[in-house]
Amino acid sequence: MASTFPSAQVGAHPLGYSSHLLSTDTQTSALELIRGRPDLVNIATVSVLPLVFTSGWASGVNAYAVVLLLGIFGATGLSDEVPAALERPDVLIVAGVLFLCEAVADKIPYVDSVWDSVHTVIRPIAGAVVGALLAGQNGSLPDLAAGAVGGSTALMSHLVKAGTRMAVNTSPEPFSNIALSTAEDLGVAGIISFALFHPLAAAVIAGTLLLIGIVILVVLWRKIRRFRRRRAQRREEKRLAAGVPRPPE
Repeated sequence: MASTFPSAQVGAHPLGYSSHLLSTDTQTSALELIRGRPDLVNIATVSVLPLVFTSGWASGVNAYAVVLLLGIFGATGLSDEVPAALERPDVLIVAGVLFLCEAVADKIPYVDSVWDSVHTVIRPIAGAVVGALLAGQNGSLPDLAAGAVGGSTALMSHLVKAGTRMAVNTSPEPFSNIALSTAEDLGVAGIISFALFHPLAAAVIAGTLLLIGIVILVVLWRKIRRFRRRRAQRREEKRLAAGVPRPPE
């Protein structure tokens, strides 16, 4: 009868079941199966990428909300995908305070653009750190690769958010800023909650929202440029009609 390995000397089996109950011959056969089927090794790697991508997109919109939500889901035991570092009470308190600050600043015209400028570095870093932590928790994707995915996605979504806010700030009323900020907060909360239980579907939604945001940003800035060009042309026509000489350059 084949001998078995003691449980203290044998770790978790690559296929997901306990290996201390397997015989030597069975473990050897399983390893040969994995070598012949590299797609089995890549299953866990693929599974964490959607969550990293989604958290990166959400971090570019509101990084503090992402950290706070993930920490709450992990601390309350609603999800096992959250790294322990995000569940710490000090992390949750700091993220909560900063989230409240952003909730106010993000709804005030022009103050939101200043806030976005400051967070041009913070949000991508937050997306990279959260992505690396998620990959480390899963143990199937290199931290640097996950950090690159999370950070680059956060940077793209941040640029879309910041550019859209600058375009919206050209309107004199503050209601559009409040409505847009509230929609962003609700969107981040909804997609992060959804991603913890349906990561692939959430990643598809996040990618779609990112593409839509880019298109909207391009359309808005083209309209603003045309509006400013027409306004400058009308001012020039009024100046010529009044006979006012052009000011020296």
